[in-house]
Amino acid sequence: MTEVLFYHLQNMTLESVLPPLLEKSLERGWRVVVQSTSEERVDALDAHLWTYREDSFLPHACWRVEDVAEQPIVLATEDGNPNRAQVRFLVDNATLPPDAESYERVVMVFNGDDGEALAVARAAWTDSKSRGFSVTYWQTDERGRWQRKN
Repeated sequence: MTEVLFYHLQNMTLESVLPPLLEKSLERGWRVVVQSTSEERVDALDAHLWTYREDSFLPHACWRVEDVAEQPIVLATEDGNPNRAQVRFLVDNATLPPDAESYERVVMVFNGDDGEALAVARAAWTDSKSRGFSVTYWQTDERGRWQRKN
């Protein structure tokens, strides 16, 4: 059964949250697609993932590259699973894909201070529940650690 995790950003940026979540996915041996809603944003995330830490980088590519099927992390703007990923991250108000059931896990990361992002997340929650997916909601505590909320 597909798990859908909702990560509610408060007082933090996607750029600070996404790399550790991607690192954990790779540690588990998962391939990943990160879906945004614009090519400009994908290009910005691409640059960030190469330089977010001086002593590390995340192996990834944009969906436009010739060997996209071989990439452990693919940054994309459209539906589809070019690298046979088990996990799909939805950022920048990207919506739940029609083939969500083909993933082990879908992770929606949304800005809690953005009304449009909240509306997209609520619609995805309702859609996920109606499709029988396991859903969980995550929020940070006062120390900035992710806590599962009920």
